[in-house]
Amino acid sequence: MRPLDANNPAMTDVESERSANEAANSGRWLAPADDFFRPMLHFAELASVDDSCADERRLHERLVAAPMVAVDASELAAIADPDARENYCVFLAFRDTVVAAGSLEAYYLSLVRGGPVAVPPAFIDAVVAAIVARLVDGGASAIERRAAQLLHRMQRVAVRDGRILCADRDAADHASASSSGLDLVRQLIAGAGDDRSALPVLGASNAREFDAAADPFAFVLDLSHEIANDLGHGLSFTMARSDSGMAALARVLERWIAHFLDVATTIRPLQRIDDPAWRWHVGLDAEATALLNDLYRGDAPDDDRLQRLIGLFRLDFADPLEMRADVAGKPVYLGLAMTAEQTLKLKPQNLLINLPLAAAT
Repeated sequence: MRPLDANNPAMTDVESERSANEAANSGRWLAPADDFFRPMLHFAELASVDDSCADERRLHERLVAAPMVAVDASELAAIADPDARENYCVFLAFRDTVVAAGSLEAYYLSLVRGGPVAVPPAFIDAVVAAIVARLVDGGASAIERRAAQLLHRMQRVAVRDGRILCADRDAADHASASSSGLDLVRQLIAGAGDDRSALPVLGASNAREFDAAADPFAFVLDLSHEIANDLGHGLSFTMARSDSGMAALARVLERWIAHFLDVATTIRPLQRIDDPAWRWHVGLDAEATALLNDLYRGDAPDDDRLQRLIGLFRLDFADPLEMRADVAGKPVYLGLAMTAEQTLKLKPQNLLINLPLAAAT
């Protein structure tokens, strides 16, 4: 089980701890509950199998019925399979740490700000998924809810003719397994050729289908922000798409920051950074972090790496006094990039530990 990879974790201070306690006590943050832990017991590493011993089955049934019930060390020692026994120990240690933190958010912040990280990635993704679900509950559009999945689900990306198409990795791999010889772009666009296993691109016309879908991950998000129109005679114009997945992601990230840090920001997609006074940036994934660092230093990445940069954003604080004094009032640039294998794993923790907050100085 790989530990979570966090970029440059920062230390919490008294003010941020006080803010966290207030958020937890106000009910804005999610208290640990049976309904959060119960699905984890059906992960392959914890679910009972034909070879499971009677003691393992008994413990599994008891935890499914009451996921937060106390478990005695003797119950764990009775499990015959050492791997199963270790998996239960990992789950229970995670569960007890989350419960002790008082909320999912407090646990997540302590983790990304330098706490112990020997936690299975699937558990961390489950924490983020639960938090994000609350952020897009209610008035969020279908495209915003699909964009929110990027914060906790690995994506596959295809780029062609200016379109940036983003599909859930598991859903795309399933579609690929049920179709033969399709390139990634065709695989991600419903109606391409005669292939009925292709995934539909989410838009205004099928938003209700997304709401009713049995699999909420089986929709492609079009991250293209602008449409270029050729008028002929050398004339052209561009316009922002009303159902831009990039703009939807920006709105989700605004809510993510406000929810954790109680800081209001405005995030908008950019085509490029034209700022000779560029002072601060945050990569939203490992690839984008490396690319933005190189560009900031004036190092020119090769064309292949530059092509992986699929999104840029400008973040502005509503109140510059909430920023570090040396960068107050200046924009923060965000980047989004796919890997050489055309995958995307967004790291939302980067926005919590790398923004230039006054309270962090």
